[in-house]
Amino acid sequence: MIIVDTALEKRHAEGNPVKVGMVGAGYMGRGITRTIEKYSRGLKLVAISNRTISKAKQAYQEVGIESVNTVTSVSQLENSIQNGRYAVMDNPLLLCEAEGIDVVIEATGELELGAEVTLKAIENRKHVVLMNAELDATVGPILKVYADRSGVVITNADGDQPGVMMNLYRFVKSIGYNPVLAGNIKGLQDYYRTPATQKKFAEANNISPKMATSFADGTKISMENAIVANATGFKVGKRGMYGPKCNHANDTVNLFPIDQLLNGGLVDYILGAQPGPGVFVLGYSDDFYRKPYMQYFKMGDGPLYVFYIPYHLPHLECHLTAARAVLFRDAAVAPIAGPVCDVIAIAKHDLKTGDVIDGIGGFHCYGMIENTGVARNENLLPMGLAEDCRIKKDIPKDTAISFDDVDIPKGRLCYRLWKEQVEYFSL
Repeated sequence: MIIVDTALEKRHAEGNPVKVGMVGAGYMGRGITRTIEKYSRGLKLVAISNRTISKAKQAYQEVGIESVNTVTSVSQLENSIQNGRYAVMDNPLLLCEAEGIDVVIEATGELELGAEVTLKAIENRKHVVLMNAELDATVGPILKVYADRSGVVITNADGDQPGVMMNLYRFVKSIGYNPVLAGNIKGLQDYYRTPATQKKFAEANNISPKMATSFADGTKISMENAIVANATGFKVGKRGMYGPKCNHANDTVNLFPIDQLLNGGLVDYILGAQPGPGVFVLGYSDDFYRKPYMQYFKMGDGPLYVFYIPYHLPHLECHLTAARAVLFRDAAVAPIAGPVCDVIAIAKHDLKTGDVIDGIGGFHCYGMIENTGVARNENLLPMGLAEDCRIKKDIPKDTAISFDDVDIPKGRLCYRLWKEQVEYFSL
């Protein structure tokens, strides 16, 4: 952040802002719009694409921008950018193809659309910021391969849990402590929540019932921690993680198996702890001479030390990720190689032959993180590919669903990318 704000001030002084295009004008997208257009210097959100154009216009109107161009072609969008205007559209691929856009923020949470947008942006050598944990956790490693080939950055976002965890991980590493666990601080975990149980919460927080359900039933945290696993090489200690209950993040020094921590590291979470809803990293050091310093600063007796951040602020920090990508070619969170962890689909109740899975945050399944080697050995269905799959045989509640149990809809881009990912990384 410290170096990024200085660089953005320089771009502002030069009258040469980082030009951002965004796909998705939902609750989070509108928050990002407000952050960039009212409170940031050195960036400009030049265009927003949304399935319903009125929502894209609303995002601008909420920050006092009434005059926007509705465009239907790349040339119209390029003309709008050249003339310093703002543009809205319902075709997100225009953002990916137009000259004059440096980076695309993908903020829809939809896998197929997100994959299409991401590939098109990469093809046109634009950096991509994913506020789409579901896409990143499912096919992020192969998308990174495409980005590397095109010489652009693909990254998950600052402010969301993966970004906050990864920034903290890098900080801990930079001060000479070995990160051995990256963790989320979660208030609720109930695999059997549904859009019906989460309806009131969703309405109160301006999100969809399915999104609210994915937060509560463990799918979202599994997606987020899979992203961090793929960015660090950390695994899970068991299917679904340990997720111990505790009162404070400082308690975590005694809650996880030390042999697993020191043998490659873990992603995990704690439940019901303060300070929520933040993140934490366990750093290890057995340096005898550093121990008194840590005791003096009330960091404990070691050799495990807890570092935590008590909040995550996605809509307030996402623009910094865009700046990092454009100005420094630095990703907040990106896979280092092939997938380390997958998020597999688990039956939320007894599923019957002929049922069609309603996807992430639905009534039929919850997602659970598992080490990729196990998931592939058992031929398990990724949660990100589960929507609209038809069940071929009865599946009991809490059973992991395999590819043998379902018919996959034909013609899906994400399924093609996933198969390519498996083959590319020889899984």
